[in-house]
Amino acid sequence: MKAAVLTGIRQIEIVDAPMPQIKEANEVLLKLEVVGICGSDVHYYETGRIGSQAVKFPYFIGHECSATVADAGKAVKHLKTGQAVAVEPAIACHNCDQCKTGRENTCRNLRFLGTPPQPGCLCEYIVMPEDCIYPTHDRITLEQAAVCEPLSIGIYSVQQASLSKDDNIAILGSGPIGLSVLLAAKAHGIRNIYVTEKIKDRLAAAKKAGATWVGNPEQEDVVKVIGNRVPLGVDAYFECAGQQETIDQGIAMLKPGGKAVIVGIPRVDRISFGIDNLRRKEITVVNIRRQNKCLPSAIDLMACEKTNVDFMITHRFKLKQAKEAFDLVASYNEGVIKALIKF
Repeated sequence: MKAAVLTGIRQIEIVDAPMPQIKEANEVLLKLEVVGICGSDVHYYETGRIGSQAVKFPYFIGHECSATVADAGKAVKHLKTGQAVAVEPAIACHNCDQCKTGRENTCRNLRFLGTPPQPGCLCEYIVMPEDCIYPTHDRITLEQAAVCEPLSIGIYSVQQASLSKDDNIAILGSGPIGLSVLLAAKAHGIRNIYVTEKIKDRLAAAKKAGATWVGNPEQEDVVKVIGNRVPLGVDAYFECAGQQETIDQGIAMLKPGGKAVIVGIPRVDRISFGIDNLRRKEITVVNIRRQNKCLPSAIDLMACEKTNVDFMITHRFKLKQAKEAFDLVASYNEGVIKALIKF
């Protein structure tokens, strides 16, 4: 099969790779159809690591994907050849203390597509356990199915914030994850959503998707402007940029007793909080580790037409153009929000 392989920092080569084989009765061979490029993939592309997780070249990256079923093991009962599916990239053990308490996203033995040591999905075929595969029943397109994973992170983030419909929230950073949080918050019934972003095309996308107000921190004091609109402070903010400055801005925006929901992945090993504001306001810090059991909800939201993710898909590439696609996403050029690689 053909695969796009990370062979060094900012280096991707198209190679011939061995076809994966079904080894367990519960496994499924998937023919990849669409793969989305995530910011975490770009971390590996540009630096070769995310925190303590470092790749060893050559390495398959990629984890947001849709596929069709090519073959299945003997114990697979709910899938059939040719079915279109969305793929949950996290492979939990289902046996550790975390899994047994319903926290598969913090499974102690978790394997995750495109995160060392688990190879990713930027290739023509992969093998996954049946419980990671969700048939779409043609309720959504294959492109939409590839966006299920980031949307599920947005859904999970909103769930973890325990919001009411009258709450005021801020989303700092409106890339694919910030926009997914916005869509999930809208679907949850949140009416007052304030979004900040430095890239004008992404600000425009957030406004079009239903943000109450959008602002560029390079052009105005977003903390002051939101403070004027919400004098008591917002109930929660979602940090979706992975930057120290947005962490600080969010804390300044919060009301006492508010929630700081950290969704973005910083490139640095340490971030900090101003303890004076954090302590005096008694702020709750909520860290988001991907998502947990929210992929079916993402499919349902799109299928019932409550949530349209199509506006996020701005660029499409072929597998042979993988390096071009990664360079575009890394540069933030051409109004890119979500780039897809289609097989």
